[in-house]
Amino acid sequence: MRKEGIPTLGPFDFREAFFESSAQAQALRPPSNYFYISRVESFKDAMKLPLLPHRKTVHDFMFLTRGHTARSKGLDHHAIDANTFFFLPAYQITTHDRMTSDAAGFYCHFDTELLRHRFIQHDITTEFSFLQLIGNPAVRIEPEALPQIEGLLANIEAEYLSNRPDRYALIQVYLLALFVIVRRYATPPDKGVQNAALRITQHYKTALAQHICEKNLVAEYAALLAVSPNHLHKCVKAVTGKSAHDLLDEMVLLEAKVLLKQSTLTISEIAYKIGEQDPSDFGRFFKAKTKLTPTEYRQLD
Repeated sequence: MRKEGIPTLGPFDFREAFFESSAQAQALRPPSNYFYISRVESFKDAMKLPLLPHRKTVHDFMFLTRGHTARSKGLDHHAIDANTFFFLPAYQITTHDRMTSDAAGFYCHFDTELLRHRFIQHDITTEFSFLQLIGNPAVRIEPEALPQIEGLLANIEAEYLSNRPDRYALIQVYLLALFVIVRRYATPPDKGVQNAALRITQHYKTALAQHICEKNLVAEYAALLAVSPNHLHKCVKAVTGKSAHDLLDEMVLLEAKVLLKQSTLTISEIAYKIGEQDPSDFGRFFKAKTKLTPTEYRQLD
């Protein structure tokens, strides 16, 4: 379901925006909003990397069996190696910076309705931290589980390609089995957080991703996290080497990039939406951070 006021790309829009119009791209199976799975090696050469910041309407994950790739979730960047999953919740800002030529594995996206198909009525994504906004998206699978993981992914792919009328019932079961195995190797959101500064910084990044168009001051986020602005600054500085205001600016910039590329809002409307009342102030801020004017960035292919 498309969230009101949030610029997003459906799977077809995503392919139109970020894939070459080549014979290889045209040969790919048409994407579906409900469910899609494909081998990384079948499409990686048709992708126009790096992918600019964007949001999608579906959850997605990538599992590499070979090679390396780099993706982001909000303000956090992750280098993904072989035998590692990267999960991205729907409506989360992301980039995809690079992928090695030898990369292989699986890409999958799905609507949460698939996980409620027939048998389950509640939102089961809450049971898997890697599918949540605050969760760690990178999960490395240990060697003993790789045969199970790769077998389940191959079974999901085979059912999807079969076009049988009952295939989604079985895909749901396979996906849930996959997620249960992955959960054994995932790090819960606050597990292993050795100090309060790191925990507060993680929650601050999550709050920025959720409220950047509503809250424009560090003090507002400090109140949300029930800490003083000074304490928030000290925590963020200790963990990242940056100030809380630096992270706020980075999130504003990410949001502005998404709005410029995925919406038809005018520059003035975007400036207002992200808390800059004066479009000229927004223009100066954007150029100082990117070396491009908002209009120049919007025109990037």
